[in-house]
Amino acid sequence: MFSRTVGHRLSGVGRMRRFCMAGAALLLLIPASASAAQGQPKTVSTAPYRHGYVPFLGLQSTGAVLASGLASANNLRFEGGTGGVGVTTGPEKVYLVFWGSQWGTQATNSSGYATFSGDPKTIAPVLQAFFAGLGTGGETWSGVMTQYCDGVALLAQSCPASNNQHVAYPTGGAIAGVWEDTASAAPASATGHQIGVEAVNAATHFGNLTAASNSNTQYVVISPTGTNPDNYKGNGFCAWHDYTGDTTLSGGAVNSPDGPLAFTNFPYVTDIGSSCGAGFVNHPGTDDGVTIVEGHEYAETITDQFPAGGWLDASGAETGDKCAWISSGQGAAQNITLTTGSFPVQSTWANDYNGGSGGCEVSHPIVQNGGGGSGITFTAPGNQTGTVGSSVSLPIKAVDAGGLTMTFKATSLPMGLSINASTGVISGTPLKQGTYNVGVSATDSGGSSASTSFTWTIARGTLTKVTVTNPGTQTTVHGTTVSVQIKASDSLALEPLTYKATNLPTGLRIYDKKGLITGIPTVVGTKTVTVTASDATGSSGSVTFSWTVS
Repeated sequence: MFSRTVGHRLSGVGRMRRFCMAGAALLLLIPASASAAQGQPKTVSTAPYRHGYVPFLGLQSTGAVLASGLASANNLRFEGGTGGVGVTTGPEKVYLVFWGSQWGTQATNSSGYATFSGDPKTIAPVLQAFFAGLGTGGETWSGVMTQYCDGVALLAQSCPASNNQHVAYPTGGAIAGVWEDTASAAPASATGHQIGVEAVNAATHFGNLTAASNSNTQYVVISPTGTNPDNYKGNGFCAWHDYTGDTTLSGGAVNSPDGPLAFTNFPYVTDIGSSCGAGFVNHPGTDDGVTIVEGHEYAETITDQFPAGGWLDASGAETGDKCAWISSGQGAAQNITLTTGSFPVQSTWANDYNGGSGGCEVSHPIVQNGGGGSGITFTAPGNQTGTVGSSVSLPIKAVDAGGLTMTFKATSLPMGLSINASTGVISGTPLKQGTYNVGVSATDSGGSSASTSFTWTIARGTLTKVTVTNPGTQTTVHGTTVSVQIKASDSLALEPLTYKATNLPTGLRIYDKKGLITGIPTVVGTKTVTVTASDATGSSGSVTFSWTVS
């Protein structure tokens, strides 16, 4: 929930936000869609710098969860940017800062993630695996955020198809670095100012010394177990995000020589257990709240990089606030599968859900900059030629802007050819001449699709092969009806064959189109028979066998 006053609004809502700025208590009611286990309404305090804070389970406001089908007035609106920045438009860079000597001795686990002896619930490797896995395995949870952008009018609710400043998809992972700062112990109850200063220390440590190098970054300042940063336990929240330029920070503004820095106050949320999401999706789900809460803050940072210049609704709620702690139905928190594991996340707000009415989604197609929503681009293969009987292998080249897994399909391929659904390679041996109008389409795991088409001309070919199967020695009785099928195949497969036979016993004949020898032998004796099968190209094959009539 965001409670900072926006100067150009003088409505009753704006006045209420000024009231919240003063640090007064705000009554937060349980939404009807929340789990009954979330308890009774309670009173918690908030502050203007706690942007997008995640309230304790059961303390979210009635406006935090909105069902689909509501008027667009409930959607997020673009607030014009802070210093020209509203969202993260470049590849996201998440730096995890494990603050304080309390984290103990650092080691590395079998997956290559940093572990710490002072991390009893092992949240450190969980966070690393989560951010390393975002943008992999075709995940589309990140796709919800890509619909938001910079470069649109103040209070706009959507981005035109031509916009090239969308929130970036975190292709290949969002984690940029891990640092254990053991220079001193983390404060028992750090102020917002102290947390911001630690973000500046992290920027120095990682060498991000300019505003440009920090334009797409966020520093997650993670306090050790047993601490109470910004009195989160008493104030009833699990985390919040802000930036160093916020003059309302508790303890005062932060001087950042490296330009404005986006940072998150992330307490050791497992200390609070179910109040911050333990067991909300899985059982026992001890670490559920780790990725549910931090996923909430990450999503809000990339859609509101320097609060409050990004995307918020009329009450100041950000994309994660509107969908916090939904336990069932549309937008319910759930596990998502990444290449680094399965992780529980909450849904986030999608303005374009339900025809623009808005709603909470866990999956959404990746929106490509300037592409109108389709993230796939084909390299046209051009018209193709081939020859019957000659094998082919044609890679269809396509790029997905979101790095998502694509599935390929083809229509009207030459007989004998097929497309690999995973790789897009068309291969096989053409079996019939002709000109084919081929269509190829690709659909990614986010629902985006694109297609291309070309012609493929297959010539008859001259180097074909006809194989005739020898029926073996035949013995029949004079005056008895005979029926022997000669079997043959052509490398052209669909080319018709013509059969001929020489020196058949008297009374027998072969059907030239079928290869069937029939009749009634009328002369006793033994003959050496030759059967030849040939196709229209002149290729032929033959067999010889003896036939005795007794």
